[in-house]
Amino acid sequence: MTTTVNRPAGPPSGRTVAKTKPTFKQRLNVFDVKASPYFYVAPFFILFALVGLFPLVYTFVVSLYDWHLLKGQGDFVGLGNFVEVLQDRFFWNSLFNTMSIFLLSAIPQLAVALFLAAMLDQNLRAKTFWRMSVLLPYIVTPVAVAMIFTNMFGEQYGLINNILGSLGLDPVMWKNDTFASHVAIATMVNWRWTGYNALILLAAMQAVPRDLYESAALDGAGAVRRFFSITLPSIRPTMVFVVITATIGGLQIFTEPRLFDPVAAGGTQRQFQTTVLYLWEMAFQRQNFGKASTIAWLLFLIIVLFGVINYLISRKIATADGPRGAKVRLSRADRKRIERTNR
Repeated sequence: MTTTVNRPAGPPSGRTVAKTKPTFKQRLNVFDVKASPYFYVAPFFILFALVGLFPLVYTFVVSLYDWHLLKGQGDFVGLGNFVEVLQDRFFWNSLFNTMSIFLLSAIPQLAVALFLAAMLDQNLRAKTFWRMSVLLPYIVTPVAVAMIFTNMFGEQYGLINNILGSLGLDPVMWKNDTFASHVAIATMVNWRWTGYNALILLAAMQAVPRDLYESAALDGAGAVRRFFSITLPSIRPTMVFVVITATIGGLQIFTEPRLFDPVAAGGTQRQFQTTVLYLWEMAFQRQNFGKASTIAWLLFLIIVLFGVINYLISRKIATADGPRGAKVRLSRADRKRIERTNR
């Protein structure tokens, strides 16, 4: 028995099929598909190279020279400016002041912002009005904020000292005492940025599925337990973002301490002179651009270090179990109360 094999039709043996060349429109379409994403993101990288990367590299080049504000480039000193700045007690004093003001402002600021966001997340009357009200301090200019709080923390006729005097307490030297000046400046920072961070956290809370709260409420979890078991784990990525931005802004603080005492840059004894304020003094009062660039680069490295730490913490938080895996344990009294309610 014979079988017949049907072979596909094709060119005769010994002959090749000439491939048709793609038209110009086809080549243009292929190029558009491959190259369009790069053209879309190119403006960002071009702007970053012009206003971010180039100034950073040029600042490092300036830090290697004895650079004067008016005379310009001087002798090449290499890393000599870094050695001198790291041995400068005023630099370490400014770094201490920066860290102190940062801790006094960032920790209460985030705690109050979290509390305000939780309150605004409730069913309030005129919720839009209250949500916009917490943003009002942010839109006020820093100069106006500094003028108001400078008068409030005045040592002779300030509002705070007048209140303390009426209570029979001694006045506080807000500008001459180190810790008191840090508290005053941190208060300005907190008043301006707390509402801004609260709205960011509120937006994250609004994205949490409401069925999680309903299920937890049916299981007997109270408002506080739902907040710590559901709300906080759900908004952890946003919390990390707020912490990172608050850290960067806190380490670069300049306006509030500069305007708190316009006469002396950082106080008569440098008791609240921050690192950026010391950088400004080195550049425009001492006219030493080389050391000022060195301070800028050291501050940049410190911010990068904090950024790496926050990145590692965020990775650890991101791999943790979410709120769906959390179990709400009820006490015997809670179970009985729920049973009485269901009856």
